[in-house]
Amino acid sequence: MTTQEQEILDFYTRPAAMTSGGAHAPRFDELPGDVASLVRVVQGLLLHQHWAQAYGVELPDERRGESHLRPVDRMLDRLLAHDDRPLSAARPLDTRLVGVCRHFAVLLVALLRAKGIPARARCGFGGYFHSVDFVDHWVCEHWSAAEARWVLVDAQIDQIQREALKLDFDVLDVPRDRFLIAGDAWAQCRAGEADPSKFGFLDMRGLWFIEGNVVRDLAALNNMEMLPWDDWGAMSSADGPLGEDQLALFDRLAAITRSPDARFAELRQLYEGDARLRVPATVFNAVLNRPETV
Repeated sequence: MTTQEQEILDFYTRPAAMTSGGAHAPRFDELPGDVASLVRVVQGLLLHQHWAQAYGVELPDERRGESHLRPVDRMLDRLLAHDDRPLSAARPLDTRLVGVCRHFAVLLVALLRAKGIPARARCGFGGYFHSVDFVDHWVCEHWSAAEARWVLVDAQIDQIQREALKLDFDVLDVPRDRFLIAGDAWAQCRAGEADPSKFGFLDMRGLWFIEGNVVRDLAALNNMEMLPWDDWGAMSSADGPLGEDQLALFDRLAAITRSPDARFAELRQLYEGDARLRVPATVFNAVLNRPETV
C-alpha cells in the first residue's frame, strides 16, 4: 500500500464533524467490531420516519423533528434521552431515534470508524424501492482490507424492509447497479443512458435533483455528511434549465466523485477552495423552509 493510499484510508477512519461520538464516544467501546454486527446495532437504535407505519408506529410531529438532527453526537443525545441503556441494547420501537436513510448511513460510518474501519457515507439513488425509479438514498461505504475494495452497505434495510421490497441481493454488499452514487446517475443521464425524470423523490426529480446529490456526495467525501434536504451554494432550484457552465461544473464533480480515491487531492482541493461547494456555516433546510446553522 502506498503512502497516499494509507493517507486516504486514515482520512476516512478519523471521526469528523458529523461522525464524532463526542462525549458518548466511550459507549462505542463495548460494541462488536464487525460490519454485520454493527449494522444490527444501528437497526436497533433507529426508526426510519417513512417506514414507521410498516412497523405499526404512528409518529407524533415532535418525534419527526428528530430527522433534522445532523451530527452523531446530537443524535445520541436524543436517543439516550429516550433510553439510556448501552448502545448494544436494541430499543423498543417507541424509544428509537427517528431518522431517514442518511442517519442510518452516518451512524454506521461513526461506529465503523470507532472500530478502526475506514468508512464514508455516499449520497445517490437506490434502485430497489420502486420497480422503475431510482429513489433519493444514502448508504455507507466501508473499506474491506481482506478484499482490498470499498463495499456498499445499506444499514437501513432490515428483515421487514427486505421482505417488503423483495430484495434479491445482500444489503451488506449492495451491487453498484442497484445503488448509484450521484455521480454515476449524473454521468448516465448526461450520456443519454438514463432518464433524469426517473431519479429523485416524490415529485422532485430531474437533473437539478441529481445535481444536488452530487454536491452532497462531494461534501460527504470530504467528511461533511449533510441532511438530504440541506441546500447551499452551487445547488440549483427546480425552476430553470442548467446553463453550460453549470453542466460543465457538474460533469467535473461527477467524474471526481466517481473515482474519489484516484482523484483524492483534487477532490479535497476543489471542495476546500470553492465556496459554492464547501458546506457553509449556514445552510437552507428545504423541508423546514429556513436557514439553519450547521
